Amino acid sequence: MKIAIASDHAGFELKDSIKSLIKELGHEYEDFGPDSTVSVDYADYAFPAAEKVADGTFDRGILICGTGIGMSISANKVKGIRCALVHDLFTAKVTREHNDSNMLAMGERVVGPGVALEIVRVWLTTEFEGGRHANRIGKISNYEC
Repeated sequence: MKIAIASDHAGFELKDSIKSLIKELGHEYEDFGPDSTVSVDYADYAFPAAEKVADGTFDRGILICGTGIGMSISANKVKGIRCALVHDLFTAKVTREHNDSNMLAMGERVVGPGVALEIVRVWLTTEFEGGRHANRIGKISNYEC
């Protein structure tokens, strides 16, 4: 699997830990930045990563900022993106099974690093169930402008 990953300054440290896990799990990734903890605007990093997931260059994407909120709002403005803001293992699993989320957002200031890595592990290894959920996802896709 090819993963697009990005953060802002507030998610920079957690992003590095997640990149190591992605490699450990045997996946590829591209880091869309930033490359330091100097203050930046999250949308400048969320949009390019989300666009590359939406166009199929990457299978999924992971975004990290202070709370995950700004990143998830930004990514969800890109047609074809279903970015889930997740802070626990249950929603990491269900957002893949039921919502076929193709991007994951987390907050470094909200989720501890151990939990964050487990969220990523669960999210990357859980498949979409399809069935009745596919119809619901289709309605979302059809509504997008």
